[in-house]
Amino acid sequence: MLKQRVLTAIVMLAVLLGMLVYLSPMWFSLALILLVLVAGWEWSHLIKISSKAGRLGFLALLLLSLLACSYSIGLYSSFDFELGTQISLIAVGLWAIIFLWIQGYPSSAILWSPKPVLGLIGLLLLVATWAAVASILHGEFGAWLLLLAIVVIAFADIGGYIAGNLFGKHKLAPIVSPGKTWEGFAGGLALQLPLIMGLIWFLPDTDIQNWFILLFPVALYSVLGDLFESMIKRHSGVKDSSQLLPGHGGLLDRIDGIMAGMPLFALLLSQLSLR
Repeated sequence: MLKQRVLTAIVMLAVLLGMLVYLSPMWFSLALILLVLVAGWEWSHLIKISSKAGRLGFLALLLLSLLACSYSIGLYSSFDFELGTQISLIAVGLWAIIFLWIQGYPSSAILWSPKPVLGLIGLLLLVATWAAVASILHGEFGAWLLLLAIVVIAFADIGGYIAGNLFGKHKLAPIVSPGKTWEGFAGGLALQLPLIMGLIWFLPDTDIQNWFILLFPVALYSVLGDLFESMIKRHSGVKDSSQLLPGHGGLLDRIDGIMAGMPLFALLLSQLSLR
């Protein structure tokens, strides 16, 4: 299982690096639409849209939303960073509400569990994630900063997994995700330190305070994505969003942290002088 998981991760990393190297920001963003549609199909399974017609309808609505967003944000002309920031701000606010739902589960389910509500949430989060990635890519050093955002979120996940297995005793959200611990959460944040030290080493002229402001909140927020998907899975009685990625489950199971962390990364990046 571990070997399969590692091999799949290597393939995904190779594909990502290839896209960053060979595709322009516009073409990367357009290619990303296909991945978002795959995630949308998995979302429709996760929220128990049972009929194929219903799932295809959700997918069509998601595609129309992505195309409308790509046009409005200026993907094909002059990129509108202000609109990108506004979309990220809305997503960050929605994740703050989701945090309250996670804290209040299972009582909070009455607010978010109806399929139309979950469908709308999925649309908003997926489109906002796409817009955040597009905003980062179209800025200066966009490919490097996007890679940094993914590494930050991956480090939070890896650090949480290692520290949780070694030291985990105190449950973070026992009803939503019994396997998550406060020790794992702290480990995910602690693993940001060597990353920040590396950035300071390679970029000595940058402000260390800005890196802390950027990286730690994103690592913290990414945990919300994992917990939210776990909450929906538990409520729906679903183990994985799909079996698309051997050893990992579905695409959503890999990008849940990105869906929460990427809009915050884009929002903070727009406010800090890092580029």
